Amino acid sequence: MTIKKREKIKDLLAQKEERENVIAKGWIRTKRDSKGGFSFLELNDGSTINNIQVIVDHSLECYGDVSEKLTTGACLSIEGKLTLSPGKGQSVEIQAKNVTVYGIADTEEFPLQKKRHSFEFLRTISHLRPRTNTFGSIMRVRNRLAYGIHQFFHERGFVYLHTPIITSSDCEGAGELFQVTTLDISNPPIENKTIDYSQDFFGKKTGLTVSGQLEGEVYAMALGEIYTFGPTFRAENSNTSRHLAEFWMVEPEMAFYDLEDDMELAEEFIKYLLKDALEYCGDDMEFFNLRIDKTLIERLRHVLDSSFEKITYTEAVDILLKSGEKFQYPVEWGENLQSEHERYLTEKKFKKPVIVFDYPEAIKPFYMKVNDDGKTVRAMDVLVPQLGEIIGGSQREDNYQILMDRMKEKGIDADEYYWYLELRKFGSAPHSGFGLGFERLVQFVTGMENIRDVIPFPRTPKQAGF
Repeated sequence: MTIKKREKIKDLLAQKEERENVIAKGWIRTKRDSKGGFSFLELNDGSTINNIQVIVDHSLECYGDVSEKLTTGACLSIEGKLTLSPGKGQSVEIQAKNVTVYGIADTEEFPLQKKRHSFEFLRTISHLRPRTNTFGSIMRVRNRLAYGIHQFFHERGFVYLHTPIITSSDCEGAGELFQVTTLDISNPPIENKTIDYSQDFFGKKTGLTVSGQLEGEVYAMALGEIYTFGPTFRAENSNTSRHLAEFWMVEPEMAFYDLEDDMELAEEFIKYLLKDALEYCGDDMEFFNLRIDKTLIERLRHVLDSSFEKITYTEAVDILLKSGEKFQYPVEWGENLQSEHERYLTEKKFKKPVIVFDYPEAIKPFYMKVNDDGKTVRAMDVLVPQLGEIIGGSQREDNYQILMDRMKEKGIDADEYYWYLELRKFGSAPHSGFGLGFERLVQFVTGMENIRDVIPFPRTPKQAGF
């Protein structure tokens, strides 16, 4: 006996011919009843933003048992005939022969009804917001981008590396680690008026990683080209639309790459992912273009068609000083560029992505290679319109003594990084890498304004649950 299996709505909607027996399963998005004794259900199973219309004849034997349960949010199994649809906007529909209700949704309590809800409200019901059109589309695009990241690097022979989530090193030197401990925080062991971490699980103070870069360099020095793609954490008390406490990072590290190679790979990477999303997420991208940002697809295609502008940090500061713009944050050589400065460069001055390189040594981490001028390092940031920085990277310092000196200047304990220094001691090589914040990429591709809306479960200050 052949058991009929459920077919995804995405595949049913692609059918060109009528079929006698199909099974679709999903959740009711909308329902309307006609005076002619029919109910029209819009069914969605998450495989596509598009619903399939199901026509339920009230004369069906099963209708009396399920009629009161056919409400928005209810979960169903539909068996019926796939027919060509006479209605506009849909090619096929299902004439139901049998309806099974898996789960009801009380109309008085179910919070997702026909009206449009604010993103702020939907953040308060993060367990239900995936059932909206917007968040279904975001997660399908996010999924495709993640796939594209692996595809990009595997096509180029990179090795996918899993770096530690628990670490004793602070890659950025900013001290923004979430602490990991098994000590009794109400009564920790004290030695000489300080906590004795030798009694902790790892025997030293540890935290959640802010980056997999340093460990990535270890394997780049053996395997040539690697990349990490995993969760990272910042204990930064920031409530902006650009920051999360838990987020995902993509970090390639490449032996024998200089800064030019690094910038070239970053541009190629961004364009590859945009092209892939536009090609494979057409319906979802059209939705974003219609409902979120009417210039989105045009802007992404413009990025694909543009060569990224490359300017030094010094040139960028000079352009900003001469711009005549009134910025909230003053422009000064030696200070970090703010989002408003980055957006001016990409949206007004060059009208395309910009890569700024050779930043002041004083504002960058210890591991970046110092230029011959002694004032700047071989760092680069990729800036895109509407968002600002999307990638940050650099050529890494490969000289043992220079790296030692920089660590001392920045007050970093060299003993804690002995292993990192030994990479420069035993077979050092020029190498480079960059980091891409995955959620910022998803923001850029979807046009979403708030980073909390492009991750399944946002973790921010005072927010660690639903």
